[in-house]
Amino acid sequence: MLSIDLATTTAVVTGGSSGIGLATAELFLRAGAKVAICGRDEARLREAEGLLRELHRSARLLAQPCDVLDPAQVKAFAQAVQAAFGNADVLVNNAGQGRVSTFADTSDEAWAQELHLKFFSLLHPTRAFLPQLERSPRAAIVCVNSLLALQPEPHMVATSAARAGAQNLIRSLATELAPKGIRVNSILIGLVESGQWRRRFDSRDDKSQTWDAWTAALAAKKGIALGRLGRPEEAAQAIFHLGTPASSYTTGSHIDVSGGLARHI
Repeated sequence: MLSIDLATTTAVVTGGSSGIGLATAELFLRAGAKVAICGRDEARLREAEGLLRELHRSARLLAQPCDVLDPAQVKAFAQAVQAAFGNADVLVNNAGQGRVSTFADTSDEAWAQELHLKFFSLLHPTRAFLPQLERSPRAAIVCVNSLLALQPEPHMVATSAARAGAQNLIRSLATELAPKGIRVNSILIGLVESGQWRRRFDSRDDKSQTWDAWTAALAAKKGIALGRLGRPEEAAQAIFHLGTPASSYTTGSHIDVSGGLARHI
């Protein structure tokens, strides 16, 4: 089994204050890496920072508020990372949320917001950290994307289209950055446990239904072969694999983390 020591590695995780981002940060810290996380909500970011420091007493951790849609804030975050840890080696682009809407009820403004979010949440961090990654001997970018990129849903038309475009961008970046020694890959997630799903569970009609029973019913309705929602740490493990030398000969690819929800080959 491959043993990975990341003591000399700096990993940057956007959207690192909860869910997949937080689980990813914890996994890199567990492997000995220096980790920088950012998020828009400072209170939630500080809560995440406290949790990570409690789990890893000697953690080399930076947590800085940052809106990835604001290039000035992203640039400042990149500068802070370099000042604290030196050049970044791994960039995990993990920001964005889904929009439930159909073609008929999606306004021009909503389309613009969705496309801007999905593209610039990748573009701004990649631009800001690119000079650092170019100096790393093991540089990797991992983008968290959705299965919607390949398997669109009509009730999420804007998000599906934006996710498909983002996946195309990720593949293009892999080709362009390969000569610089930077690998670029993605994970495609299906339904993963999150605060959003917990809130929907809390508002369920049948209050006697347990979380396991409720999510199993949801998985059956959605057609998830493994019969449950994914866990943030399962997505984090795929990100970790793509961000480390465990996948040193992989670029321009993706890992499906959807529990069998994918219908394509």
